[in-house]
Amino acid sequence: MALPGSLNRYLLLMAQEHLEFRLPEIKSLLSLFGGQFTNSQETYGKSPFWILSIPSEDIARNLMKRTVCAKSIFELWGHGKSPEELYTSLKNYPVEKMVPFLHSESTYKIKIHTFNKTLTQEEKVKRIDALEFLPFEGKVNLKKPQHVFSVLEDYGLDPNYIPERPHNIYFGRWIADGQRELIESYSVKKRHFIGNTSMDAGLSFIMANHAKVKENDVVFDPFVGTGGLLIASAHFGAYVCGTDIDYNTVHGLGKASRKNQKWRGPDENIRANLRQYGLEKFYLDVLVSDASKPSWRKGTYFDAIITDPPYGIRESTRRSGSQKQIPKGIEKCPESHVPVSLSYHLSDMFFDLLNFAAETLILGGRLVYWLPVYTPEYTEDMVPWHPCLKLVSNCEQKLSSHTARRLITMEKVKDFENRDQYSHLLSDHFLPYQGHNSFREKYFSGVTKRIAKEEKSSQE
Repeated sequence: MALPGSLNRYLLLMAQEHLEFRLPEIKSLLSLFGGQFTNSQETYGKSPFWILSIPSEDIARNLMKRTVCAKSIFELWGHGKSPEELYTSLKNYPVEKMVPFLHSESTYKIKIHTFNKTLTQEEKVKRIDALEFLPFEGKVNLKKPQHVFSVLEDYGLDPNYIPERPHNIYFGRWIADGQRELIESYSVKKRHFIGNTSMDAGLSFIMANHAKVKENDVVFDPFVGTGGLLIASAHFGAYVCGTDIDYNTVHGLGKASRKNQKWRGPDENIRANLRQYGLEKFYLDVLVSDASKPSWRKGTYFDAIITDPPYGIRESTRRSGSQKQIPKGIEKCPESHVPVSLSYHLSDMFFDLLNFAAETLILGGRLVYWLPVYTPEYTEDMVPWHPCLKLVSNCEQKLSSHTARRLITMEKVKDFENRDQYSHLLSDHFLPYQGHNSFREKYFSGVTKRIAKEEKSSQE
């Protein structure tokens, strides 16, 4: 345990994917468990090795019970840019902190981990033998040791240039592994009910972590689709619900999205997905509803809203309307009160989403959603804002050479007072950029240009 007022140093071994998502996830989880990511924290950008100061080992373990961006965490005993520096650092580490793990009745083993280089067994043994100056009194047990220690060597990020000597060497006591196995065990490929836009399992868990979802939270998805985001939140113990305008999707009807399957089966629905993972007890309900016209009574509060709105690429952007709202030039049906399907501009969708989040989130609750962007035009000013919501993080995932989507995380910091007031106040300022509305055209214009270019080169 750390001394009062002090922080222990830990080495975090990060996965080398979704690089922009890693820091917001770790920050959110540290905040959730009582830690704090300060400006003085040492981070290494694209490097897989991060040194963190964390108040206690319990917080470090809780962090690893949630993260899908980190592989392992170690209590850092020594660090250097050369073996000599590492050994000096280890000799300066307080012996009283080592003794509980090195006494005569303990068992241990030492592992060698290298990044961007492969060592021979002989080289690994040589590195282990060089640590004989440490006061190990216990017995080596390679199968079931009580304590595992690791030497971690960093040979940089360039696979085309691997240096003879590592840039950094670390030595630490292994504490815990992250939750990387969730990506495979919750893979969409194995899921009972899927759709055209079912969210990747890894990203679903990252979104739940960005939202700081915890046990007994109530999490809502207004564009629920096949419920992938609900599954990730339920895995962390939250009660989940959602809405979608598509009747067939909500009820598991119509054509199947799975290859070699024509129609959906009788038990293909969101509830069945949660049942598949033993999470049905966390399922509240999913309703057929229009996100542009929320039907929730005043005083409804969610701990988090996590969603992936449709961009108009594989799923259309629709809202319900009346006969009076049908655009000019389209034949109307007189004396009809049946709702009709109208196009739902992306700028209107985000306006409604942020207003809804500001009205229904608890204070401190988070909204996490995807914002599609046309990369050549993108600036941070294009991200929608709201006076009740604070931007926490903004991470990019590339979709193509000219398009991307950005994972936006916002936190409610002020009570929502009046919907009409905000609608009037923000009409010109809330979404100064309207280019989101033509995202579909820009997306397919790039595809068309690429196909034309490929055809031209093949003819030449």
